[in-house]
Amino acid sequence: MKVRQVFKQLSRNLRQFKKLDYVQARNISFFDQSKSSDWKQAVSEAEKIVGYPTSFMSLRCLLSDELANVAIQIRKLVGTKHPLLKTARGFLDNGKHSLQTRGLIVLLMAKAAGAVEGSFDQHEMVSGIYPNQRQLAEITEMIHTAKLVHQGVINLDSLQETNGSYKDMEFGNKIAVLSGDFLLTSASTGLAELNNTLVVEMISQAIGDMMSAEFTHLRDRNGNVLLPDTVKFSDWEHQVYLQSGSLLSKSCEAALELAGHEDNLKQAASEFGKNVAFARQMHEDLLPFINKVTDVNGILSSAPVIVHTEQYGQGSISPDFSTNQIISTVMQTGTAIDWCQQKCAEYGHNALHSLQSFQPSDAKNALTKIIHATTNFKSLKS
Repeated sequence: MKVRQVFKQLSRNLRQFKKLDYVQARNISFFDQSKSSDWKQAVSEAEKIVGYPTSFMSLRCLLSDELANVAIQIRKLVGTKHPLLKTARGFLDNGKHSLQTRGLIVLLMAKAAGAVEGSFDQHEMVSGIYPNQRQLAEITEMIHTAKLVHQGVINLDSLQETNGSYKDMEFGNKIAVLSGDFLLTSASTGLAELNNTLVVEMISQAIGDMMSAEFTHLRDRNGNVLLPDTVKFSDWEHQVYLQSGSLLSKSCEAALELAGHEDNLKQAASEFGKNVAFARQMHEDLLPFINKVTDVNGILSSAPVIVHTEQYGQGSISPDFSTNQIISTVMQTGTAIDWCQQKCAEYGHNALHSLQSFQPSDAKNALTKIIHATTNFKSLKS
């Protein structure tokens, strides 16, 4: 009864957050915000294949007294303008469930690879996936969620009156640090329980890469996006790899390591994870230019803007431009949009090429559909 009550309380809290409007947070991509029917159908079918919902945060963590207390504290922020609330709101989609697909992709990759004969007891598998691979998927989601929560911390030294009171912002920062650290600690504990030093090393490197993403020349000291004079598209790729590609790539590879697969298959899984991360971020970056998305964070660091700036120089896009001005400038001049769409298709092609190393299966088909949904822009156009 207690577990059920805590879960209901957490759900009510998050639904409250979703109804509110908040100040624009830092450049946070949930990797899951596409509303296209192709994407939702691909995810829905994939869930059935792995026999697992898309919210991979461990129930042991979600239903613990510690996180329940954190949720109660976050509720006190309702009515303030702390960015942590927008992060909490993003965990739900249409008030039903979160489309957190990193863990889902890890599980699909694990099932597509299958079991290695003689390595482990195949009777332990559920829906063709080992328990430790499911735990890895949960760990992947917890690490990503911890990152999002930590990104809600704002620099109090540069706080403006329009952002809200200092007291509210300071309290929100404490909650963001506390809850983010709790999730990372839970993920670290689960990682140790896997009893595989190579997996620990890989995921630890991914966490380090995510932290490094906050200290590149595309970010200022407050974590806000910058558009340097000498920016190149390779800078975008480097940034995306650090902030999301590394975790997905290494998690896919680690899933196969846990099952004892050969190095060539693990490398294929790693390449798939990296390219699907690039494709998904490119897809998200193109949405404002293709589908007239108005709620945009960090458009200055989006791929179309960087490609446009590399072609026409930094002066062609002013940091003082509004979102609409930036979109208009990029769309009216140059070929940045078409180039980025072609690049997205290239990432998709590379990801599909990596899947050729796997035997035909429902899981492989599901991964293929996710790639097609990611690189298809027809259903997004008005």
